[in-house]
Amino acid sequence: MSEASVTWWGHSTMWLADSGTSLLTDPVLTDRLIHLRRMAGPTPVLPGAPDAVLLSHLHADHFHLPSLKAVPGSPLLIVPRGAAAFVAKSLGPGYGDRCVELRPGEETSVGAVTVRAVPAAHDGGRGPWSRVRSVAMGFVVEGAARTWYGGDTGLFDGMADLGPLDLALIPVGGWGPTLAAHGHLDAADGAEALRRVKAAWAVPVHYGTFWPVGMGRIRTHMFREPGTEFARRAALAAPDARVRVLGHGETLTIEPAA
Repeated sequence: MSEASVTWWGHSTMWLADSGTSLLTDPVLTDRLIHLRRMAGPTPVLPGAPDAVLLSHLHADHFHLPSLKAVPGSPLLIVPRGAAAFVAKSLGPGYGDRCVELRPGEETSVGAVTVRAVPAAHDGGRGPWSRVRSVAMGFVVEGAARTWYGGDTGLFDGMADLGPLDLALIPVGGWGPTLAAHGHLDAADGAEALRRVKAAWAVPVHYGTFWPVGMGRIRTHMFREPGTEFARRAALAAPDARVRVLGHGETLTIEPAA
């Protein structure tokens, strides 16, 4: 029977394997990121060169330029439409030439899987200091399994249209002691997202990895607990789904329903 797997390396960095194709999401492969420090889990050690890197939006904790340079091989870079010029300017034309630009509703093939860009309710700019803008998006990967990676997102109309799914990778927290209501999911909203997309399996991500330097004792429950709180709430909101709270570097392998 066909299998699909996901390995969580912390925050939103994941290695997806499906039908002999390997995808890496929003890689942050360092222990420091501007004012943030890796507070849990090892520095990611990739098993090899992925076939493609999925980049959901331009924020530095998802679109981390030094980490892109550190990814082995020459994988495709699947980026929001309009971001290829930023990649080429920042990393060189060779990286720009590897970009495949998508907007929500568009798709591309990578090996034996199809990668479709889907909506996300999140600001797509590089940051308040930058004029670089693009759309934020998530991805649905279709191979042996149908897997949704939400990127950064809040709840949005039409989220139910993404399902049914075999696996949902749902952001349920953040990297600091506050979480903006717009453009993010907390554990409760993540459980509602799972209810809407009707996934057989769910993994909580985007929490418990990076935290601001000097703030290690502030609201630590927001660092440690989003995954288990999501699992608790998901059991009520989506009782048919199975939730796996992964540790850093852990892998979940699923056998999709026929």
